[in-house]
Amino acid sequence: MNTTTSRILRTFFVIALIAGASQWMLTQSLQAQTEDEAAQTEVATDEAAAAPKGGDKSLIDMFKAGGWAMYPLGLLSISGFGLIVYNFMAVKPGPILKTNATVEIDKALEQADIDSAKNICEQNPGPATNIIHAGLVRVDIRDYDPEQVKEAIEEASAEELSGPFVLINYLSVVASLSPMVGLLGTVSGMVKAFNVIEAEGAGSAQALAGNISEALITTASGMIIGIPAMFFFFFFKNKYGKITSRVGRVVGDLQFTLNKAIKNR
Repeated sequence: MNTTTSRILRTFFVIALIAGASQWMLTQSLQAQTEDEAAQTEVATDEAAAAPKGGDKSLIDMFKAGGWAMYPLGLLSISGFGLIVYNFMAVKPGPILKTNATVEIDKALEQADIDSAKNICEQNPGPATNIIHAGLVRVDIRDYDPEQVKEAIEEASAEELSGPFVLINYLSVVASLSPMVGLLGTVSGMVKAFNVIEAEGAGSAQALAGNISEALITTASGMIIGIPAMFFFFFFKNKYGKITSRVGRVVGDLQFTLNKAIKNR
């Protein structure tokens, strides 16, 4: 695994950890608030407590009502949020193109100064400069073969440009899995509802309402997580595609400068 990919994965895990810790703290705070409110309303009857009004349910109540499916959905929501935040910070032209460095590299290549160009690449690591450096490594002034340089650039491009796209692609995974997990929770809730009907008959409205509520909450949660994840997947995919096209053009221009400089020596 190269340095860029390792840095990307470390950053993502840090973001996911922070998001997870934040959600846990929020959950604990809401739970404590709910317990305090419950202690203040002990005078209410058991029937009223067992069937609270829908508008009075807190976030933690909705989470509990969603059943087991809310736990994987919560993990998917944390992952999706972390990926969105990270990609907003990472998918930018500056860190990928290293425009200032490529301008200096172009000036060095105009003089056929391969060592200076390689030093600039090493001092400014990034996808574009790493690709250029891979090509320069195979340059032999005394026996210059442009095809070898081109092959090195193509090999490095496949490796360097695929790294950042991995975390963009994970948004597609979150967008696909969230509705499926929500649907699985829906099926689970409906199965419980039919089991209640089978065991107690249709007259047990309270039990039926709880199971149907579980089914609807998980469906809604899956869609709430999946829709933004899918939107940002296409957003970052298109943005990254434009950046990689510019990388190809910049690298091609530098290779042309190198060929011309060595030819005129």
